[in-house]
Amino acid sequence: MTRTIFRNTFLVGVSVLVLCAGLFFGMQYTQIQDETYAALQQEAVYAEQGLLMGGIPYLRALNNENRITWIDAAGTVLYDNDFPLPMPSQNEMPEVRQALTSGEGKGIRRSESSGEVTMYYSLRCEDGSVLRLGRSLRAVQDALLAVSPVLWVLMLVLIISGVLAFRVANQIVRPINEMDLEHPEITPYPELSPLVDKIQEQKLTILEEAEQREAIRREFSANVSHELKTPLTSISGFAELMAEGVVQGDKVQEFGRDIYQESQRLIALINDIIRLSQLDEQNVEPLWESLDLYELAGSVLDSLRPAADRRNIVLNLAGAPAIISGVYPLVSEMVYNLCDNAIKYNHPGGLVTVTVSQQEGRVVLAVADTGIGISPEHQKRVFERFYRVDKSHSREVGGTGLGLSIVKHGAQFHGAVVQLESVLEKGTTVMLKFPASSEVTDILMAVDDQQVKENV
Repeated sequence: MTRTIFRNTFLVGVSVLVLCAGLFFGMQYTQIQDETYAALQQEAVYAEQGLLMGGIPYLRALNNENRITWIDAAGTVLYDNDFPLPMPSQNEMPEVRQALTSGEGKGIRRSESSGEVTMYYSLRCEDGSVLRLGRSLRAVQDALLAVSPVLWVLMLVLIISGVLAFRVANQIVRPINEMDLEHPEITPYPELSPLVDKIQEQKLTILEEAEQREAIRREFSANVSHELKTPLTSISGFAELMAEGVVQGDKVQEFGRDIYQESQRLIALINDIIRLSQLDEQNVEPLWESLDLYELAGSVLDSLRPAADRRNIVLNLAGAPAIISGVYPLVSEMVYNLCDNAIKYNHPGGLVTVTVSQQEGRVVLAVADTGIGISPEHQKRVFERFYRVDKSHSREVGGTGLGLSIVKHGAQFHGAVVQLESVLEKGTTVMLKFPASSEVTDILMAVDDQQVKENV
């Protein structure tokens, strides 16, 4: 932070100095140029008076450091103090044409005779000839260098700016570095009050989140222990009776069937726990692909049809094909859990309807049943892990209490929205609203960025 403040402060100082130096030397250059033209004009006026009285001998006697050229109205050079005659016609030179037209002319150009960039001033005499004086631009530049000591002053100011910028940066950062993070409210600098308040607020938020996570972890551990203990206790009890020879004849087959059912329940519970752990840790293999949600829902209903037939429940699929981007195993499991719940918590002879549609740029999958419904006070908690509205009924139908939690986490993984509507004894409808393709791309980029940050 100190380095950033120093760099920005120093750059501001350097920028101001460079701008001031540019303005200063620009103004000096313009002033010297104007003074040079004024001097040439004054000398041309004096030279014209001497020329009219003394002719060329007067010009020779001047011994002037400036170049003096006398040109007649036709452009022929009559005299030049730097170059021998004859010389090319000067009638096409800009400053000569201006003088012949308006009485005087001036300009800066490269001399064809000397090859140097020269400032010229031309004056039309009374006899119609032109007297031209020229001074090398190098002389103007030399005059500009006469003020070069200003550069040393600027360098000194630049060094002082650097030292001051460093001190300012340290003074700004020192109170922050000296802050006691354990007691940030103790600070002699009232300017830091907003920062202190933000730190305290963030600290409280972190503590609350940590406590909440710890409570969830303890609750989850207790629920997992309880849920695993129930089928294991049943399996252990059945096995013990069979081992002691208490179970004989047809009862052996019945007990074996009970052990198998409890084992399947245990396997399903473990698989659900593993899946939730993968979703929590974003450890799902991101094999994203284009999925036809309508076709996928049809496959899920076909796999559940035997279970529905046993309870005389009718399964319907409505809507039209709709493409989403997603991870097939996870989307399939989400749809399976919703449809499986719709069958398990339905009335015998009931109806389950799965509808796939597009609404407001999103692909929507709705699973509706005519079952027992969920009371309003339970609707907000049914997506929590191991939460059951009717525990006795859940055990009867073999639920693990994790199905809707997997749906919720799977929806978050895909950037989808979950909505639930339910009325007691009339049925429940759960909707999954998947994002459009462009939104999925943004979600994938966000997931990748988050993974990169976590790896760093």
